[in-house]
Amino acid sequence: MIHLSRESPWGPLEVFDAHVHFFSHTFLEKIVAQKSGLTLDAAAGQLGWQMPPESPEQFAAIWVQELDRYGIAGAALMSSIPGEQSSVLAAVQAFPQRFLPFAMVNPREWNSTPLEGIRVACLFPAMHRYSMRDAHVQPVFDWAEQGGRAVFVHCGVLSVGIRGKLGLKSPFDMTFSNPLDLQAVAQEHPNVPFIVPHFGAGFFREALMLADLCPNVYFDTSSSNQWMKYHESHLDLRQIFKRALDVVGPARLLFGTDSSFFPRGWHHAIFDDQSKALYEIGLSAHDAKLIFGHNLLRIIPPA
Repeated sequence: MIHLSRESPWGPLEVFDAHVHFFSHTFLEKIVAQKSGLTLDAAAGQLGWQMPPESPEQFAAIWVQELDRYGIAGAALMSSIPGEQSSVLAAVQAFPQRFLPFAMVNPREWNSTPLEGIRVACLFPAMHRYSMRDAHVQPVFDWAEQGGRAVFVHCGVLSVGIRGKLGLKSPFDMTFSNPLDLQAVAQEHPNVPFIVPHFGAGFFREALMLADLCPNVYFDTSSSNQWMKYHESHLDLRQIFKRALDVVGPARLLFGTDSSFFPRGWHHAIFDDQSKALYEIGLSAHDAKLIFGHNLLRIIPPA
């Protein structure tokens, strides 16, 4: 493992980001193909993005430089559209000590989805419009249990900014977004870590209930957590962390940024805001090490 460290309120801290979207050239090709007449160059211009190189290995090297710039030991790289996982795997194979391979999957296409080498299957039930209790989702849990893998499940509000900027429709269905839909499957598969990002993204109460009942449920802290605007006016990041720590403790929180595109690169402001909030509520240096990297590497150790 590469032992880079980032300055924090607790001093130098080894950070392994649990939530980074790779957004490779393949991802952009697949997104652009969804709109007639749209080209890659036009899409990059509309988005204000730096076009990723065609080679995922070259793009991975850019990400390594970015992580080095901020003193970040590594990151979980997520493919963000079904079919992009080969790019993520190529990146991980090029830098196996720096990245962990996560892949978005649609359970309805499970039998035709190659996942050899993937460590975490990422489910977006609102995006692909299915219930976690549907029979065709069961093979995902079996795959995770049989291979010592994990399952990431996006719950709550789902907004994909790139789709809006490119004028693509987002026919998502939030009736499939309740974290409580995970309770039965998490209890049936107690050896599988289930990762719920953004503290449930608006279903914070339900996410806390789920995690209280299921010790194999973890929270990913990523993004700016703007879903807090749906809750009581006094709720802020410090209160979110305090409540989460009261329910699940420091061993089930996974720091993440939700970083994605260049030229923004690694979203250091998320780290600054979250580390400041945790320090202000009195988190110890030992527990900071758990949250900012050790927990993720414990449940999904690098190959």
